[in-house]
Amino acid sequence: AILAQVIKLLSFPRSPPIADVGAMAMRIQTPLTELPPIDTTVGGVRLSPDVVATLPAGLPQCTDSNWPIVAVCSYTRFDNLAHGPRGQQAKHSMTTFRLNPNDGSLHKLFAGEPQVTNPAFLRWHPRVNVLYGCTEDVKENGEIIAWRVDPERGSLEKLCTADAQGTSTCYLTLDAELKNMLVVNYWDATIGILPLNSDGTFAAAELTYIYDPKGSMGMTVSADNHVNHSENDASAQAERQKDPHSHAIVLDPYYGCVAYVPDLGRDLIRELHYDSDKGRLIPLSTTPSGLKRHGPEGPRYIEFHPELPVAYVVNELSSEVAVFVVDSEALKQIHQSGINESTTSTLTYVQAVSTVPEQWTRSKNTCGRIAIHPSGRYVLCSNRGHDSVAVFRVETEAEIPGMLSPIGIYQTTGKTPRHFKFDPSGQWMLVSNQDSNHVATFHFNVASGELKFTGTQTLVHSPNFVACMFCHVTKELEGCVEDLGEAKSKISKTPVKFRGGSESFRGLLTLV
Repeated sequence: AILAQVIKLLSFPRSPPIADVGAMAMRIQTPLTELPPIDTTVGGVRLSPDVVATLPAGLPQCTDSNWPIVAVCSYTRFDNLAHGPRGQQAKHSMTTFRLNPNDGSLHKLFAGEPQVTNPAFLRWHPRVNVLYGCTEDVKENGEIIAWRVDPERGSLEKLCTADAQGTSTCYLTLDAELKNMLVVNYWDATIGILPLNSDGTFAAAELTYIYDPKGSMGMTVSADNHVNHSENDASAQAERQKDPHSHAIVLDPYYGCVAYVPDLGRDLIRELHYDSDKGRLIPLSTTPSGLKRHGPEGPRYIEFHPELPVAYVVNELSSEVAVFVVDSEALKQIHQSGINESTTSTLTYVQAVSTVPEQWTRSKNTCGRIAIHPSGRYVLCSNRGHDSVAVFRVETEAEIPGMLSPIGIYQTTGKTPRHFKFDPSGQWMLVSNQDSNHVATFHFNVASGELKFTGTQTLVHSPNFVACMFCHVTKELEGCVEDLGEAKSKISKTPVKFRGGSESFRGLLTLV
């Protein structure tokens, strides 16, 4: 009997089939409760503040400034959006937490900004404690906000705002020199530039340059009468593609001279020459985002691999990830000499992989976020409808290094995983289940690519984006020489640039 029990335990599958993952997760999940600002857990038992006060000094607590801060933005108003959230409208548009690196749990620090309506994208400044956000509205111009983040308390203080001069603002990128912010407006497809001051504040009250892919043409579809952009049947796809819809803007990671803009409404990736000195974007080329094997593609985001000359595009409507080879030599030529009539696309399409099982009806799903794991070994994509995250292995020994092979598809224990984010270590993944009003925590096995639900769901109404960052804090270190002047002078001569654009690697500084 004992032997039979041992065999039974050893034969239990480590990666349960997707049909079983959700049920298993639901059996172990914790109740949906808001965690207090200070919360200590010992041996899995949550202690009261009175007991915590008696504990010896040095026991890790959620106020430890060495732990990352997590910021989550939420939808506060549904009737002015292009799509149709089904959760609960949030009272507070911004919530911050401290992430415990030992178990991935979130400990609430701050909830506020009720006057900011529908912030739906966040960007962390790589040198100062400033967090940027932008708001979604199909009728009114978006607002770009800069908040100062308190490293100890996690509170947000609004520093300044700027007019996005377009509707449904959805993506913000910082250039390599941190001189400009590049802005995308989804609904009217406009793309613009906003200058920055050295302290992270805005150097203008509105965009100083706007590129409109529509040219002199107006919008075909009215913001007052449009299809729900959460739907993906044939009629919804047809209307969504009557107009261009820019969805992101990412600069090439080599020279920062080409901006890539997925256009969901035109099934293509726009390439624009970015002139940082003049603050201009000049059309360079376009390339299809896929082969339309399943109908319209609907490109949403693009991410560049940190080491290989490969880019990944998530096609929202077709539920596929497209793989492109990046011509780094062409980018070098553009960087050195600019563009001319013979300049062509820097992307070459090589592969497409499905994010949902083949048996799943694709019209019942739209893709959300795509991300590259900090190790560079995996690509992940969220599915809204199938309510899962697909994990792919980056094959470095393939005929084209960087092509993908599927590992698994894991349920997110909630509805509509619009966004997810790894912590800086890459071992914890936070999923914003928009229509289930919570952020779920998963453990990521970097050796196998397996996702495992930790059992923790943190209450946040209509979460749409998760940011996870270490604040910039200068610490007193032991063992340093008294005079660091000479060393500072030498290190200042080595240029350090921010790899602007890619959401997976924002905040990463590289020596050039």
